[in-house]
Amino acid sequence: MPLDPTTDAHAREVLESVRTVAILGAHPQRSRAAFYVPDYLASVGYEIFPVNPGHVGTELFGRETVARLDALDSRIDLVDVFRRSDAVTDHVDEVLAMDPLPKVVWLQLGIRNDEAAARWRAAGVDVVQNRCTLADHRRLVAPR
Repeated sequence: MPLDPTTDAHAREVLESVRTVAILGAHPQRSRAAFYVPDYLASVGYEIFPVNPGHVGTELFGRETVARLDALDSRIDLVDVFRRSDAVTDHVDEVLAMDPLPKVVWLQLGIRNDEAAARWRAAGVDVVQNRCTLADHRRLVAPR
């Protein structure tokens, strides 16, 4: 049985096992979490793929921003979500259309959508909710 997604052990396992991260809701404004979190992840070796229909064509983290997750042409291990909780449901089918499916969908701190999580889990995608990839990486994975 998989570890409880809310445990530190599970978060560490996820962060140590993924390399490619799609940032759903990526943003070019440096003061926004949707910029500085993926910027940090890139600085510690993750490959970042920005996704935001409002910024298509903008280069972020060394890659051109695309409109949708299912438009990415690389294998994505983790989808890191920077959208309001009530908007997450809009992306369930988009994630499920990815080929191959990501290993994990991670909803950032303050974001929780149990309906979306249940659908992703039913398709075999792990889900982490209401946690920050940057904070968890610094606390659980980064060398001290």
